[in-house]
Amino acid sequence: MTVERVETFTVALPALRDFAVAGGGVTARGRPAVRVLVKVTASDGSTGWGEATPIPSWTYETTESIVSTLTRYLGPAATGLPLWDLDGLVRTCDRTIRGGWSTGMPLARAALDVAWHDALARSRGISLGELWGRRRHGTVDLCWIATGAGPGAVADAVAEGQAHGYRHFKIKTGLRAGPDLTEEVARVRAVREAAPDATLIVDANQAGTQDSALRFARLLAQFDIAALEQPLPANDIEGLRRLRDLSPVPIAVDESLRHPTDLATFVRRGAIGIAVAKVQRCAGLTLALRQCQLAEDCGVALMGSGLTESDIGLAASLHLFAAHDLTAPADLNGRQFLSSPYATGSVIRVRAGVAEVPSGPGLGIGIDEGIVRELAR
Repeated sequence: MTVERVETFTVALPALRDFAVAGGGVTARGRPAVRVLVKVTASDGSTGWGEATPIPSWTYETTESIVSTLTRYLGPAATGLPLWDLDGLVRTCDRTIRGGWSTGMPLARAALDVAWHDALARSRGISLGELWGRRRHGTVDLCWIATGAGPGAVADAVAEGQAHGYRHFKIKTGLRAGPDLTEEVARVRAVREAAPDATLIVDANQAGTQDSALRFARLLAQFDIAALEQPLPANDIEGLRRLRDLSPVPIAVDESLRHPTDLATFVRRGAIGIAVAKVQRCAGLTLALRQCQLAEDCGVALMGSGLTESDIGLAASLHLFAAHDLTAPADLNGRQFLSSPYATGSVIRVRAGVAEVPSGPGLGIGIDEGIVRELAR
């Protein structure tokens, strides 16, 4: 059984709320949220779906670059490969789009890799957990994103999350300029006061300097946070090592870990205590599984995160995180900021901030291809 066809769809999904990270906007209410969906069809008729999230404010891949990479390079290179050969897919992608400092075009690769996994598992009538022989948990705890520019806005966001049953929160910070970081500390304080018993994660998305990140970490110690995530640029390994040594709060590493070899480097340097697992950043499930296993083998704690995906990406992440033990609730915030009109039949259930891991074949969710084609731009 081989891969017969790889198709790409650029879809516009309804955005429910405004959302921004340190680099800029992710979604804007009332404007379509663009996602790139991939469909893999095997020679026996089995199909699978994957997703890429173009967020230039987070990484270099755009809608245009993801689509051209898939349609002109990765899709043709993968066509004809045996569907069972997941390692062969990784090696083919490595040869087709070379990496630089990091993996070449990881978001585009992730969409293809996830669709491949989905098709393979569906062809055998089993879930991804059964395909891997690994599912430790049937549910995954999620956190709600506390958005807003000031303390009042983030407190309102916490109240909204609590109304939906969420008990844990994550706040994005830009480490705004100022000698005492007053504005950022006030926002974190507002979240903690609104949710005194919550697990709280603060995510800087590479926005700090060595000086501002350390000062911020010391100020955060009073709020009992689970982690300060990626406060320094991805390639500042020595800075992150120094920060881990000096910080009174745990430091988590996200954008720095594009490939399992990146994690190995951080471990050798003593620069990491918490690794963030993320399907798209790792170029798909194959390499994400490898990286998670390496973290566990090295005694590095794991947190889970996503890229504001729709339900295809959400399902893939849930399967990955259910196969491991996370140290904090996962940041899978797609349901908070956009909807997935194409999801039909078997859907992902999220109740009171807890997501059930799909148990059906493949990703375990239903995809209405007719709606996908209607949404395609």
